Amino acid sequence: MSASASNSSNFRRIRVLFPDQYGFARGKYVPVSAAGDDVSFSVGIFGVGYDRDLIPAPGAEVLEGLGDMHARYLAKDIRPCWEEGVGVVVADAERLGKPLEISPRLAARRAAEALASEAGGTPKMGVELEFYVLQRGDDGGWVPLDTPSAYCYGTGSLIDPEGLFTEIMDAAARCGIPVETAASEYDTPQFELAVAYDDALVALDNTFLLKQLCREIALRRGLLLTFMGKPLGDRGGSGTHYHLSVSADDGSNLFADERADDGLSKAAKSGIAGLLTHHEALSAICAPTVNAYKRLIPGQLSGYWANWGYDHRSVAVRVPSGRGSAARLEHRLADGAANIYLGGAAMMVGARLGVAAAVEPPPPEMGDGLEVANTTRCAPENLSLALDALEADSEFVEAFGREVIDHFVFMKRAEWARFARAVTDWELNEYLAFH
Repeated sequence: MSASASNSSNFRRIRVLFPDQYGFARGKYVPVSAAGDDVSFSVGIFGVGYDRDLIPAPGAEVLEGLGDMHARYLAKDIRPCWEEGVGVVVADAERLGKPLEISPRLAARRAAEALASEAGGTPKMGVELEFYVLQRGDDGGWVPLDTPSAYCYGTGSLIDPEGLFTEIMDAAARCGIPVETAASEYDTPQFELAVAYDDALVALDNTFLLKQLCREIALRRGLLLTFMGKPLGDRGGSGTHYHLSVSADDGSNLFADERADDGLSKAAKSGIAGLLTHHEALSAICAPTVNAYKRLIPGQLSGYWANWGYDHRSVAVRVPSGRGSAARLEHRLADGAANIYLGGAAMMVGARLGVAAAVEPPPPEMGDGLEVANTTRCAPENLSLALDALEADSEFVEAFGREVIDHFVFMKRAEWARFARAVTDWELNEYLAFH
């Protein structure tokens, strides 16, 4: 059922959601009797950190009175929620009747519009989500879900003894969220869901809702489903993979060229070059947590190196084997905890800058691309250095939108500062007995 096929009269209440800078689904319930076309909030929510401290980031107005903002939506966009009898809608954030400049969804919308203008078509996206499922251990903490018979590319009760996957896929179908594929991933208990290709903002909205759906359904079962990039130190990380192409008005794929030796158009090649040119800046947005850099290292199939390749999973920008209508670019840099809208916007901005400059990419990766690659450029070592790289890339910042970048960097600097001051178990185990 598509969003446009439903309206508020089908539900008892409406759940109005919008993404904040972390990708959290902020929102309110509204009884149908009180539903209109917007819901009010404090813009100060964009200044709330993970620790719930108020941070005076630009645009959040923490020191200017924490004024009103509104989440505005259309009735035709309301769809069935995974909660029975409830509708859900993704809203646009506004402040004083104008778009909220620090809104991640606005950044994604503008990135799609700019790429459409530059490339002469409609940006299309699909998204792959990787995640782990945890259960309560004997001490009350979270431990990996017990899946003793699980293996990569598994289906059924051997990899999902709780039936969690079945419930998630059934709920997604009821909500009009098109899950294209679902299976277990390389490590246990790790899984992957792929959201079907669509217009970029539609695909990002579907992915945003699916992440919330997954976590809530898992919690109903007493489980923790986490998209954190590296929740388990002895296992691989979880990423978010974005697939991008551009569709012409006649439906043809502007990233395909049957006359080219490799079947890729000049726009596709320039898009690759743009993503690699701005690789370090992209890292800050695509790997936006301290933890993300535990995954973003050599040998992890994580997009660490600034490289690309044909059907090569050890590169940052992979060109899958499909050609013609299936030609596309896959960006593998993003962490599982990346904000879906900001990560998607970053890919579209990077690709657009490459298309605008008509630049050629370096030679494709021909080695294994794991510990060694055909480039020395790679993701920064930590979040602080990635933020430095983002701020230094003025071309990317201006193309992305300075307001949203300034806000993002301010919030993330505060996050890094808290981490830098924290005393960790590793430090105590390493030094306490010797000093």
